[in-house]
Amino acid sequence: MLIMEMDTVANSSNFIYQWSYNKLIAWGIPETEANLINLFVLLGLLLVFLLIVDFVVRKVLVNALTAAARKSPIKFDDYLVRNKALVHFARLIPLIVSINFIPVVFFGFPAWIEPVRKFIDVLLVFGWVMLLRALFRSVRDHLRTKKGFQDKPLDSYLQVVNIFMFFIAGVIVFSMITGKSPWAFLGALGAASAILMLVFKDTILGFVASIQVSTNDMVRVGDWIEMPKYGADGDVIEINLNTVKIQNWDKTITTVPTYYLITDSFKNWRGMQNAGGRRIKRAIHVKMSSVRYLTTEEIERLKKIQLLKSYIEDRQAEINQYNEQTHADRSMPVNGRNMTNVGLFRQYINRYAQNHPQIRQDMTLLVRQLQPTAHGLPIELYMFTADTRWAIYEGIMSDIFDHLLAAIKYFELEIFEAPASDDIRSLRLSALAPDKNRHPA
Repeated sequence: MLIMEMDTVANSSNFIYQWSYNKLIAWGIPETEANLINLFVLLGLLLVFLLIVDFVVRKVLVNALTAAARKSPIKFDDYLVRNKALVHFARLIPLIVSINFIPVVFFGFPAWIEPVRKFIDVLLVFGWVMLLRALFRSVRDHLRTKKGFQDKPLDSYLQVVNIFMFFIAGVIVFSMITGKSPWAFLGALGAASAILMLVFKDTILGFVASIQVSTNDMVRVGDWIEMPKYGADGDVIEINLNTVKIQNWDKTITTVPTYYLITDSFKNWRGMQNAGGRRIKRAIHVKMSSVRYLTTEEIERLKKIQLLKSYIEDRQAEINQYNEQTHADRSMPVNGRNMTNVGLFRQYINRYAQNHPQIRQDMTLLVRQLQPTAHGLPIELYMFTADTRWAIYEGIMSDIFDHLLAAIKYFELEIFEAPASDDIRSLRLSALAPDKNRHPA
């Protein structure tokens, strides 16, 4: 059957070529020129025919399928259109058609038939690769709509598939051009493996890293990560085979090699977002000279603060009982036990946070006194907000400290702050001013 088809093609090619050749001879064209002109005429007719086929396929078939895809409720065909899978398929048809006309066009030049056919076969191989590439891209886009795949490094997997496809295509093309077995090419490739390892070092490292990142769930698209070493602080927007793209909060893009996620340390804020609480860790620096014991009158006045009333009453009863049992000499406040303004302020902060609707009560909540420094006595707040969104978190924290900074004066405390230039100038003027109470000798 195959021999009959080949004979039919040969006879048809001979008939078409001889008919056009005889026409040129009849018009008085010499045989040598007629043979060459006949080749260009048939080649031109073939190109015109292929352009018509390409136009019909692209304008009719592709447009019809594109319109049908847009009307279809299925989303996958929309991704096929977006990634030009239909266009790549349409480009294959003229190449497939042209193979059957090669013997006709080059009948007078039989030595050219095989090289031209190999050239078209090579184009077909890469045409199929481009079609498969578009199909895999469509699959990737479709998987991104699925909840289970939204945080997976699909781009990394796609790049591996693309590399594999182009490698296989290269082996096939090598076999077509040289006429040798693909195994011969692979054997030569094994001898050059050291060079290939050097050339594809980043790709191999990136592939291994992307697998580890995905398997260990270290980073997902959408995670907020920090890598100070590389100036990265923002959301991960893309993870591919070689690089990770991070959009910083100033909207700049930092690109980091994927394998740096394995070799270097980084901070992932996903745990904070999943937990639903964002930490506040900030201190108020109290001026040391303003720390003192509270008098009875001041204690009675501070009882008017609703958050402290029950605490002060219980604490006062406990202190009085202790002082009576120890027979403390109350003429000196340092004897026995007393309430201090800074201690009461610390209790107020604690109760204020416990009653704040935007502070998580099921997470760590403490107010502690840190070691005194040259900048005063730090009273640190350590707690978690109920909303992890940046703007809302900053608003909650600012509201809390606005309130505490305004409330501290009711405890006869002062905030430490370094003297400004105006303060220093006032001190100098005070030192230079004459003392009115001083009498001349």
